[in-house]
Amino acid sequence: MTSLHPTASLQHRADELLRLHTSAEILSVVNVWDVVSAKAIADISETTALATASHSIAALFGYEDGEQIPVDLMIDMVGRIAAATDLPVSADLEAGYGAPGETVRKAIDVGVVGANLEDQMKPLADSVAAVAEVVAAGQAEGVNFVLNARTDAFLRAGSRPLDDVIADAIERGRAFLDAGAACVFVPGKLDADTVARLVEGIGPQRISVIGVPGSLRPSTLEKLGVARISYGPWSQRVALTALADLAISLYGDGTLPDNARALN
Repeated sequence: MTSLHPTASLQHRADELLRLHTSAEILSVVNVWDVVSAKAIADISETTALATASHSIAALFGYEDGEQIPVDLMIDMVGRIAAATDLPVSADLEAGYGAPGETVRKAIDVGVVGANLEDQMKPLADSVAAVAEVVAAGQAEGVNFVLNARTDAFLRAGSRPLDDVIADAIERGRAFLDAGAACVFVPGKLDADTVARLVEGIGPQRISVIGVPGSLRPSTLEKLGVARISYGPWSQRVALTALADLAISLYGDGTLPDNARALN
């Protein structure tokens, strides 16, 4: 397939995305799920990059999360988002939809320069092979693709001792970096001590976290050496909560708020 974006332009965006990850200033990305949400976030002066949320895009089309959405439908939407902005775009590509390298090649072809890739706590060798496959796909397309390799060590921890979970996350994170990932995504509600131990084990400006209700503030994470914070499905949930609350108000004889902005 012929790329819709010149390689030089893609590489410039990839370089910028990598720079944002390695800067001492934390990269905050408020996840988007379609073109209108992408434009609304991109138009905010503080926005330096965009990241999609797979859960939110799946929900947009009526699918459950967990690679239930057809891969080409996901690629079509992340491509529409990438085409709507000059900012670098990182896509949440779940576990690669059964073919991580090919999925990333398709994403690059529509203008995406980075991605999340879940390990789902599969055997470490298999997870490392998937990371290497993605890195190789970027190199084959002439782009230094910025892979945010995700480990689900905390999400699938169950009742395991915290020390064991942290050790797993560090082992996997180091292996993913050695295979060419730019950053290691460790989702979960993490306290300051846990984050500090992860940064010590994986490296400063090498871990990415998710913001959930009750999470540490970005400024605290920045001081701890975290590279990036994203918000997954929570940005869409907040937007939908506002929509539902508006409907409740209007059904109750309310009126439209005066502060609504024409963002669409």
